[in-house]
Amino acid sequence: QLQLVESGGGLVQAGGSLRLSCVASGRPFSSVNMGWFRQAPGKERESVAAISLSGRSTDYATSVKGRFTISRDNAKNTVYLQMNSLKPEDTAVYYCAASRNVYNDYAKYAYWGQGTQVTVSS
Repeated sequence: QLQLVESGGGLVQAGGSLRLSCVASGRPFSSVNMGWFRQAPGKERESVAAISLSGRSTDYATSVKGRFTISRDNAKNTVYLQMNSLKPEDTAVYYCAASRNVYNDYAKYAYWGQGTQVTVSS
C-alpha cells in the first residue's frame, strides 16, 4: 500500500508563491505516476497537474498552466508543486495522488494523501 503525505500549504497573498511537497512511502515511488488535485469549498475536486514515472512528461490544467510547475525527485520519494502568481481562485485543499495507469488519466488515480490547505487572500 502506498502512503502519501502532503505539506507546504498555508496562507499567501495574491501574486505570491507556495511550494507543496508530497512524500510517498510503502512501494517503489518510481513505479507510480503522480498528480496534484484540488477541491475548493462547494466545488468538485479537479485535476491540477500530473507527472510521469520518469518526470519527463507533465500535464497541467488550463487554469494553472504557466503558473504552476510539477516535478518529482525519485531519490527522495517526493513530488512537488511549485505555485507562482497565486490567485484567490486557487484557494482549495490540495491533494497529491498516485496512479499505476497513464499519468494524465486522472480518473485512474487510486492512492490519495490527506490534503493540505492553500488560501490565497486578495
